Amino acid sequence: MEAIVELLQKNARFSSAEIADRLDMDEAEVIRHIKELEENGTIFGYHAVIDRERSGDTSVSAMIEIKLTPQRDGGFDKLAERIAKFDQVTNCYLMSGGYDLAVIVEGETLNDVARFVSERLSTVDGVIGTSTHFQLKVYKQNGFIASAGFKPERLPVTP
Repeated sequence: MEAIVELLQKNARFSSAEIADRLDMDEAEVIRHIKELEENGTIFGYHAVIDRERSGDTSVSAMIEIKLTPQRDGGFDKLAERIAKFDQVTNCYLMSGGYDLAVIVEGETLNDVARFVSERLSTVDGVIGTSTHFQLKVYKQNGFIASAGFKPERLPVTP
């Protein structure tokens, strides 16, 4: 099943027949494995990787570092689950290092994101600090080079 997951991560549009052909499996077996992966929560969604600029999407995205006070009976989990439920939050990760959560937030404008942070996020009990970083440009997203004009090169090494 690991090979099926790897193929779907590369291209979620692969049909069960294409996956079966690539892995030399029976298509019915592939369908059964995918259904099992979806039911057990291994696969919890599919999406397209979009160039927002080309699509005309003018919304903004920000990564917010959040420092938390862990709760007695839930550590960071209960706070993270509460924060993840906000509609503006698209991703939420427990992190190591200088802050506890990394949250990706989307809004229509910079002010929408700023208002969300000041009025909703920072007022959650247990949140002791935030640092907001606005996304300026995407070069690579989910393994895909985002801009046709961007050509990754090795930087010259000098002594």
